[in-house]
Amino acid sequence: MSKVGLEGQVAVVTGAARGVGELLARKLSARGATVALVGLEPDVLKEVSGRLHGESGHWYADVTDHEAMARVAREVKERFGKVDIVVANAGVASGGPFVGSDPVAWRRVIEVNLIGSAVTARAFLPVLMESRGYLLQIASLAAMTPAPMMTAYTASKSGVEAYAHSLRAEVAFKGVKVGVGYLSWTDTDMVRGADQDDVMRELRQRLPWPANKTYPLGPAVDRIVEGIERRSSHVYGQWWLRGMQGVRGYLPGVIAAVGQREVARFADRLGGMRGGLVGAGGAADERDRAGRG
Repeated sequence: MSKVGLEGQVAVVTGAARGVGELLARKLSARGATVALVGLEPDVLKEVSGRLHGESGHWYADVTDHEAMARVAREVKERFGKVDIVVANAGVASGGPFVGSDPVAWRRVIEVNLIGSAVTARAFLPVLMESRGYLLQIASLAAMTPAPMMTAYTASKSGVEAYAHSLRAEVAFKGVKVGVGYLSWTDTDMVRGADQDDVMRELRQRLPWPANKTYPLGPAVDRIVEGIERRSSHVYGQWWLRGMQGVRGYLPGVIAAVGQREVARFADRLGGMRGGLVGAGGAADERDRAGRG
């Protein structure tokens, strides 16, 4: 598939304050795109925007708030004249056994990762239809394979993958392309936050190669940028994820067999696992809701 140059394109990135979203905004800007950053931390977003190469803007909004996201879509279009690319990247995570988990945090993972992605698309699809643009939904290795101790996250990422695949056929005749981006464990605040829990870190290290590694952020985001340039249906942040597609039907059975043994190994330590959202992004989400609440 031929590449679409990013010079003069207008790209919206949610969850842009840090991690994948922040670096993606910088790399898109370096290639000539005008970038609209969306997130919960206005001061951090302002700093990120100030470091970008070209024209940019930042908007405070909770991706689960339809009225707020509709306002952002309207204001981005008014300011920059169009929207060519939307990357639904905002996400949070929690870890630990489902039984005894914090129901508020569990629900919030679903709300941000799945509902928030749909709210983002609902707000921006009308302007993407005008530009015959591209929507990239960030999913995860967790969409391909189940993971013990991550029930909310795997459910949310499986959900956004299925939703994006369904949406692709609906909007194609309007000229809009829809892609799904897959990332394994990548060096972000979210992954580092999960690793602060000893059980989660040790369980992850016992995964089979190559899923037991933490991968550098830069090369993963470079692959995402290339996928955006190609308007790809599938974008893989790590090279080996493409091969997982062919064997994903076998993975639930394998994980069930191996996972139960590994979880049993940590049985006496599960009660001490922390609840709540992980990482700096999770903390920002909790602060924002407390401030509004």
